[in-house]
Amino acid sequence: MPNPVVISIDAMGGDHGPSVIVPAVALAAKSLPDVRFLLHGDEAQLNAQLAKCPDARTVSEVRHTDKAISMEEKPAQAMRRGKGTSLWNAVEAIRAGEAAACVSAGNTGALMAISKLILRMGANLERPAIVASWPTMQGVSAVLDVGANVESDAKQLIEFAIMGAAFHHAVHGSERPTVGLLNVGSEDQKGHEEVREAHAILKETRLDFDYRGFVEGTDIAKGTVDVVVTDGFTGNVALKTAEGLARFFGAEIKATLTSGPLAMLGALIASGALKKMRRRLDPGRVNGGPLLGLNGIVVKSHGGADALGYASAIRVAVDLARSDFSAEIERNLKRLTETSLKGGAEEEKAGGVSGAEGQGASE
Repeated sequence: MPNPVVISIDAMGGDHGPSVIVPAVALAAKSLPDVRFLLHGDEAQLNAQLAKCPDARTVSEVRHTDKAISMEEKPAQAMRRGKGTSLWNAVEAIRAGEAAACVSAGNTGALMAISKLILRMGANLERPAIVASWPTMQGVSAVLDVGANVESDAKQLIEFAIMGAAFHHAVHGSERPTVGLLNVGSEDQKGHEEVREAHAILKETRLDFDYRGFVEGTDIAKGTVDVVVTDGFTGNVALKTAEGLARFFGAEIKATLTSGPLAMLGALIASGALKKMRRRLDPGRVNGGPLLGLNGIVVKSHGGADALGYASAIRVAVDLARSDFSAEIERNLKRLTETSLKGGAEEEKAGGVSGAEGQGASE
């Protein structure tokens, strides 16, 4: 029998803490029988919740700490005083080899800073990126970065493409993910210099995914490509806009269907289809945004996620832990480096030939 996958949990993170996280572990345990959990947090609170959830108790080990990082704490402050907190200890378990991945619904900035401090970046990677699984007309797309980096240069955008493709393959099962760069138009001359440079390099490099060029904002919901790459500023704005629109449409539909007796009768008749639509658009269905690029798997859950949503984030962590996600990233980074070195050698050779011709002409 293979060894069980161990997931380290920041049990005090998020808006609800153990009251949601322990039931989420119980839900995950039912569908993931070969997974075990390290729960970092207040022992008394965790044991009280575990007493209500026998499915979680049998697969969990409690690691006590009475320290936690608040949702309002600044990343720099969290790094200074974070040692010994539930978030710190949950990430530290990966570095110590006790866990294959970590899940936290806590402070995003603190999680990013502490994870980078403890785990460091993967080889040849500059910055981590947060990836969001986005429901589309075609299924689910991966969009990154959605908040880790306000600005990104061409090299970083290419790294995001490589990491996003590996993530989509591991979690959403695409054999050869399609990838696009988010831009203000599909023409090669559109966009700022960093996007155009990344586009040119991706077109010329043979990687383990299908690069489709530029995509626009409307292509995200269409599911035009499996992976949409952008900087964290644009990605976060797009994500928050989509979440706001989803809530707006939900509220409008509810108001319309309760506006009168006939509307309520129609809603009753269509209740099955409406529930199906609600499940399809529910962010909790695809909750869990990994911090890609680290020397370890760290998954950020929505702070306000319910038990079902948090269990979804746990599944993302398990899927990544069971995949060759890291090896795929390393292979593509190696190919990218080889292509860059080859291109540089060809340019140097061409320059040498040109110089020799010029010298001969002057003689």
